[in-house]
Amino acid sequence: MITLDHFYLLIGILLAAVAAASALDRGNPKRFGNALFWGVFAASFLFGSLLTDFENGLLVLALVIVGGFNFLGRSNPPTTSPEQRRASAARYGNGLFGIALIIPLVALIGTLFLKESGLIDPKQVTVISLGLGVVIALAVAMSWLKLSPLAPLQESRRLADTIGWAAVLPQLLASLGAVFAAGGVGQEVGALATQYLPLATPFAAVTAYCIGMALFTIIMGNAFAAFPVMTAAIGLPLVVGKFHGDVTIMASIGMLAGFCGTLMTPMAANFNIVPAALLEIPDYAIIRAQIPTAVPLLIANIVLMYFLAFKF
Repeated sequence: MITLDHFYLLIGILLAAVAAASALDRGNPKRFGNALFWGVFAASFLFGSLLTDFENGLLVLALVIVGGFNFLGRSNPPTTSPEQRRASAARYGNGLFGIALIIPLVALIGTLFLKESGLIDPKQVTVISLGLGVVIALAVAMSWLKLSPLAPLQESRRLADTIGWAAVLPQLLASLGAVFAAGGVGQEVGALATQYLPLATPFAAVTAYCIGMALFTIIMGNAFAAFPVMTAAIGLPLVVGKFHGDVTIMASIGMLAGFCGTLMTPMAANFNIVPAALLEIPDYAIIRAQIPTAVPLLIANIVLMYFLAFKF
């Protein structure tokens, strides 16, 4: 049976290879900083389940120190030139998008049809199917484009070094949300919300939950960090417990409401700040362009949750 640990192993091996390639890159003056950062990150995937919480915490602190003290530097691995990329784009055209579409297609098929197959862990069917999609897409790309066996490694290193420390933000922020939930922050937020907000109707509860998801995401930078807090504060006790809303619909649309906050915050650095820096776009231009989309989407999510989560 394929489990999530198999994909953690694959990711760990890839990151370890990136770390090794970084250490051997004499053209990068910060090669050892890069090697240390990606090596520690690899260790968290390879050995995280075997380590204690304290030891995993030390790995996180090591990542923060290496990234925070600017020990990382962008490398220039031997990948294709801009001219070669333009030629490849002209040759294959829009067919290149087909490779990317393999990933969500396999994830969807796996989620719908493989849960009871006995081939993969049914508790993690969606995430595992997403990983299978990546592996299949890579195999198709390697076969169709006739790529060098080292091309995925070098392109991974180029992308990893370009994104830098922001690559670990989703995991760190999701962990922060779990810490807040364990510390009872959700219950405190829920107590304040019920005390000062008129949450006597299902629509009011849904509105508070969705807007709260967006606001906490804006503050924390990641919907995965906001989710346990706002779900413990309003989602479960009010939307589900008091007004008997559907928990699956509440959770899925609630995450979408949180992603509306992602579009509006510089705290989501890996989405809004790093791409702007890479493309040399003025600061916050991406966020300003996304706000007119994020606000109507948030309103739409409120309406959808209200009409879909309850049986009127």
